[in-house]
Amino acid sequence: MAGSPEAAEEAEQGPELRAGGAVRRGKRAAPTAADPQPAKLSRAELYKPPTSEELTQLKETEDLFHSSLLRLQIEELLKEVTLKETKKKKIDAFLHDINSLLGAIPETPETELTDQAWLSKDVKVPFLQVPFNVKGRFHFVPPAELKVVGSYLLGTCIRPEINVDIAVTMPREIFQDKDNLNQRYHRKRALYLSHIAQHLSKEKLFGSVKFAYMNSNHLKPILLLRPQGKDEKMVTVRLHACPDSALFKPSRFYPSKNNVRTAWFMEQSTPKEGAAEPPTPHYNNSILCDTVMLSHLHFLSNAATDFPGMKDGLALLKVWLNQRQLSKGLGSFSGFLVSMLVAYLLMKRKIVKMMSGYQVLRSTLQFLATTDLSVTGISLAKDADPSLPVLDDFHQAFEVVFVDPSGLVNLCADMTASKYHQVQFEAKRSMEILDDRMVDGFQVLLMTPKPMLRTFDHVFHLKHVSKLQGTCKKMQLLNELMDRGGNYVAAALPFVVSLLARGLSQRAQLVAHSLPQIPEWPVDAEPPKHKDVGPLTFGLLFVPEFAASTLEKGPQADHPEALEFRTFWGEKSELRRFQDGSICEAVVWEASTACQKRLIPEQIIRHLLKLHADIPESSICYTGALLESVIKTGKEAWGTGEEAMVSVVCSYDDLSRKLWNLKELPLTVTAVQGVHPALRYTDVFPPIPVKPIYSFHNRRKHLLLPSEKKPCPAYITPLKIICHMEGSGQWPQDKGAIKRIKAAFHLQLAELLRQQHQLVCRPAVTHTDVYKDGYVFRLQVAYHREPLILKEVVTPEGMLKYQDTEESRQLELETLHLPYLTSSLHGLQQQHPVFGSTSRLAKRWISAQLLNDSISEECVDLLVAFLFLHPAPFTPPSSPQVGFLRFLNLLAAFDWKNNPLIVNLNTGLTDSDCAEIKNKFVAARSRLPVMFLATPKDQWSSMWTRERPSAQILQRLVLLASESRRALEEQLMDPLSDQDVKMVFRPPLDFYDVLIHLNPNQIPRQLESVDRPVKSASRGVVKNSSAMNILFPVVDYDPVQLYLQELRDAFDDLALFFYDKHGGEVIAVLWKPLSFQPQPFKVSSMKGRKVTTLNNELVCVPNVEAILEDFEILGEGLVKSVEARIGAVFTNLMLLLRKFTTCFSMFSLNHFTVGYGTDEAGAEHVCSTPDIGIDLVHLNYKDHFSLFSVLMAEGGCMWNLLPIVAGKRFLRTPKLKTSKALNGQNRPLT
Repeated sequence: MAGSPEAAEEAEQGPELRAGGAVRRGKRAAPTAADPQPAKLSRAELYKPPTSEELTQLKETEDLFHSSLLRLQIEELLKEVTLKETKKKKIDAFLHDINSLLGAIPETPETELTDQAWLSKDVKVPFLQVPFNVKGRFHFVPPAELKVVGSYLLGTCIRPEINVDIAVTMPREIFQDKDNLNQRYHRKRALYLSHIAQHLSKEKLFGSVKFAYMNSNHLKPILLLRPQGKDEKMVTVRLHACPDSALFKPSRFYPSKNNVRTAWFMEQSTPKEGAAEPPTPHYNNSILCDTVMLSHLHFLSNAATDFPGMKDGLALLKVWLNQRQLSKGLGSFSGFLVSMLVAYLLMKRKIVKMMSGYQVLRSTLQFLATTDLSVTGISLAKDADPSLPVLDDFHQAFEVVFVDPSGLVNLCADMTASKYHQVQFEAKRSMEILDDRMVDGFQVLLMTPKPMLRTFDHVFHLKHVSKLQGTCKKMQLLNELMDRGGNYVAAALPFVVSLLARGLSQRAQLVAHSLPQIPEWPVDAEPPKHKDVGPLTFGLLFVPEFAASTLEKGPQADHPEALEFRTFWGEKSELRRFQDGSICEAVVWEASTACQKRLIPEQIIRHLLKLHADIPESSICYTGALLESVIKTGKEAWGTGEEAMVSVVCSYDDLSRKLWNLKELPLTVTAVQGVHPALRYTDVFPPIPVKPIYSFHNRRKHLLLPSEKKPCPAYITPLKIICHMEGSGQWPQDKGAIKRIKAAFHLQLAELLRQQHQLVCRPAVTHTDVYKDGYVFRLQVAYHREPLILKEVVTPEGMLKYQDTEESRQLELETLHLPYLTSSLHGLQQQHPVFGSTSRLAKRWISAQLLNDSISEECVDLLVAFLFLHPAPFTPPSSPQVGFLRFLNLLAAFDWKNNPLIVNLNTGLTDSDCAEIKNKFVAARSRLPVMFLATPKDQWSSMWTRERPSAQILQRLVLLASESRRALEEQLMDPLSDQDVKMVFRPPLDFYDVLIHLNPNQIPRQLESVDRPVKSASRGVVKNSSAMNILFPVVDYDPVQLYLQELRDAFDDLALFFYDKHGGEVIAVLWKPLSFQPQPFKVSSMKGRKVTTLNNELVCVPNVEAILEDFEILGEGLVKSVEARIGAVFTNLMLLLRKFTTCFSMFSLNHFTVGYGTDEAGAEHVCSTPDIGIDLVHLNYKDHFSLFSVLMAEGGCMWNLLPIVAGKRFLRTPKLKTSKALNGQNRPLT
């Protein structure tokens, strides 16, 4: 830290400040005469009215910021991104040294442009010289002028990337007439930079000297210089070679003029006679940009004078652009461009110099949101010179138009209309967020990154951009290729995006593309080719109502537009007769299930790119729905379960009507409310209608039972339904009597449903199971006063009072809160059709991490609901995959410790309600659950997370979510890799101490596993939804869950058990470290323990050997094997040895030894002894765990530490001083 800027600042402040700090840390010092004393204000000064500046600040805070917190947050952000003065001094010194070196570079003799032998072999020309032959001569002359330009001089550059731009003015004598033609100027510019690089690369001043393309434009190479040593990352100096501003005649570079001859570009000996040369606006613009660099600096400098808010506003706008990945690459909305836009708004008086940085941000976003520069361009030119091109001329040549003060340069020349529309869309969304008092605008707009994978509903990649050469040929884009210097990516991209936007016009509100970016390269390497931009990524933001439509309806057959429609869609177009009698052109896409309909845009994209752009399907990597395979159902796995869920809900609705209309019931049914996840569309694997195979089961009277000789029958989930009975004075007021009455109702409901609707029913005391349409519904009667009666408590004085009990709380949860939640989420599914699938993906991931018992399903549903109800800064997800990625990001990035997660179901909470929840949360944080969820019906108790997850589980979830998100996004953004997205659904098992492997035949949900078996045993059911008079199937029977419950009942004090209920084949066991501490010997506490001696005293430690045998005995027939993880022992030994003052070292033998020793404080520990050698690699599990029991007493088990792999070479400690209590004798563990 000694060399840090903070240390330097402290040194500058002098010893007085440091001494004062020392005083503050010790006792309060007596004031001295030299100490500053508090100023004594008169009464008039103390109650002086606020100044006009203070009033303005207060008014702005109230009107604009919504709260003083937002103002403070922005001020802190500006401090964070602003360049410190200490750094500026270092940068200025670096720039001074560069200036001296550039002036000392020697001249070179004049040669032909194509004769580059004078250049050192250690430096390559940073320009793609295709075609190579070109007229002209070149010689190097030192720069005529060096000027710092850009954001550094204006004070608007922001951290972390500090770039300083230097305009290196090339002398006039190196240019000749007609250097504007055929890339002569660009090649001289590149040679000029090459010669500079050749000399600077030898200097020790620089840590690196590299080339790059300015904004990835192949026509504009620049030289990057970075300082030596620890300051290398502090700054990047960019050298721009530019001509004198008066070198070229401006009229040569109007958008309609040509400066690249076709014959030269095509390497033809003679030009075609009579052929008109096409305009080259992008080429012309690239030269003009170099001539106006200094004038742009002066223009921005004048705008920033006496305008402190401009600097702050630009910093905020740059952060906003960076978070949205809009500021880098070819055609980006760069920091320079946004600076010019703010200057334009100042010139047009849409911004005034009195404004703060936040007001500049708002005004700029408002302008972007409401102005389409692809339709109506803007110009900074003040004087209307009739000889200059007008805006219409620019619109004919460029997609987006923003003309600079000279009236010649289009600042948005490389930007596509699609990219500007994305900027415009983001600006609109940002203005909505800033005006919404329910949203933390600062966090959402300026602190939340928006990568493409989380922003767009579907993303696809063009893997091989070289295929765009064929696109240029197919679309006849020769003129564009000449204009772009042969860059086929830049030439074809606008046409490809326009093609896709037309094909998806009804389905997608935004079709965006990534910005082509080419990394910098060493000066001795060849310049990157056009294909080196890597894969191009495209993002689609859907209109949910139309995205999955199977029909593309065109014009009527006899209309002139019909031919254009047929040409556009090719062979897919056909004539169809519609219900209104019209005969129209139409395209019908094949899709039967919901997941297939979501992928109709993929069919459209592949078809159009093949038809019009000559891009083969093999070059397209569509990653829109790769994750959905983990929630596909059945052996064939055709759909993702949406249709099955709809079928369940239809059957439930029919049963509800039957229950309401039941006759002969003593009390009528007032409400029927479903509570099962399938009835809110969030069941991971929804039930399918089945009928049992009798021969597969044992029969007993009218019941079917599992057969010991057959595999476990398929799991049939009971769909729980709450039946609310009407109130009556006949209901008893005793809780025991109420339960008996409810049991009677269950019997009568079964009887009446059997008589009146011929349904197969099986009544029980607590519920009645009804078999209908192949599903099993579990009816549970509820009486609205029962929770209140359960709260009754009689005090010792005989007074009756009401207080929550565990029983009343649970009943309220089941009969009141869960039905309300199910109803609310059912409604959310109607608004957002992918809510259910997103929640199912989230639950599947949590279950795959073996944590489904550690967090409730309702909690996960609410977390996913939050993503749809409060999506800012995004739009609500329209595909399950993007919803799942945002779910992982929510888990990983949300501040669970300091903030409640408020899920505003049915917009039941106001702004003041949310503020009150946050205030109460802060006041009572220590007493609240670690994950606090607030809803309109549950503002204070967080009932769904009251008991789980624990702090450790939440920490684990956050870690897993962060790693899964990172791994998944890396895979999805790398189309050239093997995209095994199921990787994040396979749990890391190395952290666990014991693995219990299960017999697959006894796992009823085996087909729900992430990696489904190729072959699986018959499960004793067939698909059937029409069976009526059948024997009742085996319901809710999962032997693994029953076994798990037995394990937890027996060993809950010793271990934690984790399992993936969706077909998991392993139960993972984690020992509880505290339970392995030696306990005093007591006969009553010998459960699962054995007696050993420690310090000559009898103590109890867990009998791991016997416990593992019990695991097998309890699971006989279900458990295949029990695997004791040897790596856990090594982990704990590592932790143990680190306690000791004697250092330990690696050794190359296969043994380490264990005994007793003492630490620095004299406390005794289990540690190394030279007397006993144990080869852990060859231990059987009995010996292994005899050692392990003692080690656990000291080291404990650390879940998040990586285990050491068995079979490696491990640790040996030198001899420790022996314990006095052992009389100098080292004793073996046994």
